[in-house]
Amino acid sequence: MGVVTPVNPPPPNPPPPNPPPPNPTPPVSTSAPRTTDAGQRPALPLPEPVRIRVLRAVHGDPRAFAEAVSRLTPRQTSGLDPLPTQPADLAPGLLYAHRSEIRALPDDTRLLLLLAAADQHPVPTHAFLRAVTAARLDTRPLEAAEAAGIAHAGADGVVFRDAWTRTAAYETGGPADRRDAHRLLARVLNGDGETPRRSWHRGAGALGPSGRLAAELAVAARTAHGTGRPALAGALAERAATLCPDPAEQAGLLARAAGHAWEAGDSDRARHLAARTSDRALAGILALRAGNAADAFDALLGAAGRERGARATHLLARATEAAVYTGDLRRLREAAAVAERLGVPAPGTLGGLLAALEGRYADARDLLEAAAGRCGPGGDPTLLLHAGIAALLLGDHTRAAGAVVRAADSARARGTTAAVAQAMEFRAYADFWTGRPRAGEAAAVDALGQAHATGQDNGACHLQAALAMFAALTGDADLCRERAAAARSYALAHGLGLPAALAQWALAVLDLGHGRFAAAAARLRAQAGFGPGHGHRAVRHLATPHYVEAAVRAGDTRVASVAHADYHRWAQAVGSADDLALSARCRALLSPGAEAVDHYRAALDLHGRGTRDFERARTELLFGGALRRLRRRTEARDRLHSALEAFTSFGAPHCADQARAELRALGAPAVPARPGPADPTARLTAQQLQVARMAAEGATNREIAARLALSPRTIDHHLRGVFTRLNIRSRIELVHLLGERP
Repeated sequence: MGVVTPVNPPPPNPPPPNPPPPNPTPPVSTSAPRTTDAGQRPALPLPEPVRIRVLRAVHGDPRAFAEAVSRLTPRQTSGLDPLPTQPADLAPGLLYAHRSEIRALPDDTRLLLLLAAADQHPVPTHAFLRAVTAARLDTRPLEAAEAAGIAHAGADGVVFRDAWTRTAAYETGGPADRRDAHRLLARVLNGDGETPRRSWHRGAGALGPSGRLAAELAVAARTAHGTGRPALAGALAERAATLCPDPAEQAGLLARAAGHAWEAGDSDRARHLAARTSDRALAGILALRAGNAADAFDALLGAAGRERGARATHLLARATEAAVYTGDLRRLREAAAVAERLGVPAPGTLGGLLAALEGRYADARDLLEAAAGRCGPGGDPTLLLHAGIAALLLGDHTRAAGAVVRAADSARARGTTAAVAQAMEFRAYADFWTGRPRAGEAAAVDALGQAHATGQDNGACHLQAALAMFAALTGDADLCRERAAAARSYALAHGLGLPAALAQWALAVLDLGHGRFAAAAARLRAQAGFGPGHGHRAVRHLATPHYVEAAVRAGDTRVASVAHADYHRWAQAVGSADDLALSARCRALLSPGAEAVDHYRAALDLHGRGTRDFERARTELLFGGALRRLRRRTEARDRLHSALEAFTSFGAPHCADQARAELRALGAPAVPARPGPADPTARLTAQQLQVARMAAEGATNREIAARLALSPRTIDHHLRGVFTRLNIRSRIELVHLLGERP
């Protein structure tokens, strides 16, 4: 084998213009990178989704990050075009410096590093030690790499200094040496389950196109995908396409490679590969999560109409998701018609949603119950996600949370990273409705980062709207408005009626919590006039209890009564204790004087059997105020104290202030604040804690704003809130409190 024979080093690649010195440069800040247009005009900081994806592409290396950012085109900087996927296109200067270091090593050392690099990237095959043994190689030359600080021998093979050094080690070898390394690795991969990785190395060691090898790689890709390794499947399919001599088969392999790359969370590679195909289904899947939802629906439904069996059902499920995002009843009907024409079962939520939006509530209940019944362990993440959505619509938030968590777990087990963030989008609803704003906010912030990293901008928009709702619940007005504005701006440009409506609802909840009843009613009333892509009938329906409260307290009961009648019909059909409780509360608000008391008591009794603790606290607040006006002082005081305690526990100070105001009007003292927990950071919201940690690390307000895609004014607001809640006055105190060092 050529890999065992030292050869003269290949001639060095020509250096890029003005190559950097080989010594590592000092780390640079990645908080607020600035690009230049033709090296002249400074541009704005990178948008958060692009910044996260660049950091991921360069393996978090600050030097590579700075170089990559300087090379992005304006369209890549704005997120319109995918980022480069080849290391030489991201940071050629850094690679040149690393290659220079490796070329200075002895021949035997370089060849061992080449073999190790070929074994590790882009497909980790864990065959280095076996290859060394099979070829009777001497590993002592690795000592030179260790002395140079480039790599060292580990228990499982070679450990490189970093990912860029590994890439440089591979690229420094000549083409013939690289092929020999791959062939040697293929020769030793003979164990059970190692066929896909052996095929990879056989393909990488090929001299040119080969139909036989392409077919072998295609089979290996299917095997890898079926065993939960979409990243490996994508690499195999892409290599098969490179070797395939038939243009038609090559296009199909590229589409498969793009789909696998997307599932694995590599959105930029998926978009590059998809641009080389005309696959409608693939285009629809990418548009569903990062494009126009209406276009995604059209592409997916058209592709489903040309398929049969499980494939058609899967594409219909995706088309249903697109229709749900748009909020277009017409599109849901089209999807149902296609399912009927093809003779395949309608996807989980499709029939139930359609029946609910058409007012056939009994039919909707039965269909959604059937879909929600698929919440068992394991299973397809898409089916579990639809089960969770169905459970949410039925008001069964415990089952909904279980289904979406299992959907995320199943996606992780299958390696489909892209599906994890989507599942957690709907987990946010369960947390919102069950009064867990802190837990929901933390989970949504984490999911937002995952959505950005995997290029799912539509999912990120949905999560921004959910975070606006959490900010509304906790009374953070600036953050709520900023999140809602970002969500609505993106949603309206991409036909996403669901997050647009959710953001509008969040602003209404904020108005309601601050006593701006007419404004809240106007926002929610306007939902009825929003068409597909701008609003959502399901969100409008779910927001009915808040609309009734706002309208009644603003003095407009006529339309509120009509809205409540429809909501009560739904609550009776599904039999959810939470929905029935909110319906009883609406009836209490619409009833004069003492007639309201029995309805409030019925609502609280139903709340006791449900899970929406935050809404229970609002019911107690409203009930306490009604009792105060009826001069039933003792019971009013008890209800208001209970509401105050609940709002304090939820971290909703604006609602707690309303309870205190009612207690003052009653002439009763407010419940004294309980001592805080031992950990002072437990007093902070998830967003405040994130800002506090960045500030303690030394980041400026502008740098923190760039990282979190917020304005410096909002960061200043958050820090003032942090200082107030922690009872401190400076960043120095914050550093000491969080256990950091300047």
